Amino acid sequence: MPGIISFGTILAVLAVIFLIVIILTGYIKAPPDQAYIVSGLKKDSRVIIGKASVKVPFFERLDKLNLKLIPVDIKTSTAVPTADYININVDAAVNVKISNEEDRLKLAAQNFLNQPTEYIADIAREVLEGNMREIVGRMNLQEMVGDRQKFAELVKENAGPDLAAMGLDVVSFNVQNFTDSNGIIDDLGIDNITKIKKNAAIAKAESERDIEIAQAAANKEANDARVKSETEIAIKNNEMVIRKAELKRSADVKMAEADAAYEIQQQEQRKTIEVTSSNADIAKREKEAELAEREILLQEKRLDAEIKKKADAEKYRAEQMAEAELIQRKKEAEAKRYEQEQQALAKKAEADALKYAMEREAEGIRAKGLAEAEAIEKKAEAQKVMGEASILEMYLAALPEVVKNASLPLAKTDRIVMYGESNPQKLVGDVMNTTSQVSEALREATGIDLKEIINGLFRNGKENETA
Repeated sequence: MPGIISFGTILAVLAVIFLIVIILTGYIKAPPDQAYIVSGLKKDSRVIIGKASVKVPFFERLDKLNLKLIPVDIKTSTAVPTADYININVDAAVNVKISNEEDRLKLAAQNFLNQPTEYIADIAREVLEGNMREIVGRMNLQEMVGDRQKFAELVKENAGPDLAAMGLDVVSFNVQNFTDSNGIIDDLGIDNITKIKKNAAIAKAESERDIEIAQAAANKEANDARVKSETEIAIKNNEMVIRKAELKRSADVKMAEADAAYEIQQQEQRKTIEVTSSNADIAKREKEAELAEREILLQEKRLDAEIKKKADAEKYRAEQMAEAELIQRKKEAEAKRYEQEQQALAKKAEADALKYAMEREAEGIRAKGLAEAEAIEKKAEAQKVMGEASILEMYLAALPEVVKNASLPLAKTDRIVMYGESNPQKLVGDVMNTTSQVSEALREATGIDLKEIINGLFRNGKENETA
């Protein structure tokens, strides 16, 4: 029925509560330096070291064993005779502890469970002192004093089984001192001191002897090394002197070769300078000749330009005047045509007369030019040594005068009216023909062709430029 708890549930709840109580009251955790021994339910107890576990409350119990080192100071209470019948007392420091091995730990639990460390130390002291007395009786005094480690090992070996039967381990055993009431141990020390001093003196003497021998050998080796070194130094110095002489001879040879090469180089430079200077002089003379030739050409071109300029100016003036008159005539009435034609015929007759007069004047100029040509010929004969350039210079100096005389009739005329397109050119051509006639007369009279001279000079100039 609802609301009624079953018996099984109650048992389960009680079981859980009981389990919780067991866990809370029975949980144990052993540190590394203690052994927890749990006993009760089983015949063999459980040992817990450095871990956690659970004991059943009311049914199991917990006991503890200390696993720390237990120092034990061992001193013989009375003198103990040695194997050579010498009574001595022994003082030693020992460290023991409860063993971690399971079998020995169970033995320790049986013997020392819930006992203080002082109790364990007293038990261990009695066992160790008895074994130490036994070892003293088996060894000679000198042997024990001379080898304490051996004595300690023998005591540990002899006491080990007895302590293991109690669940204890001997961790260390150190002999602090051996004493006797008769001063025998001190005498052993004195004897040892004497022996040590003796051995030390012998060792010192032998050492001094070895030092002297070694020093003598070292002195000999040093002397041999010094002689050898001085010999090698002398050999090296000799080789260095020879090498210096060879180097100096080689340097002198190189210096002589360098001086000779320098002298040859200077001679080559002087030769190059002389050749260059000669070439420069030749080039200078060629340049001067070229400049002279160009000057002649420039003078010729300048003369031609001046003549052409004057002719062009006259032509332009005449053309402008003719064009102005033509325009004026076109503007005049047709009624005056006849009168103009009559005037033109009259002017043409006047022009013919003027032309005739000009021709007569040209004849006079030609005669004058021939006379001047004869004078030039005589001057050329006198200056023949000057060459064709002087003749050309004379011709160029006289040429403007010839042209001036040839154009003198035109200067005396107030106005010249020409009809037709070629008449102005014909007028200029007449003037130039007069000049050409003078040159032709000079060629016929003297045999000197000015055009050929100019052309020859021009060709020579071109050849020099090509070269």
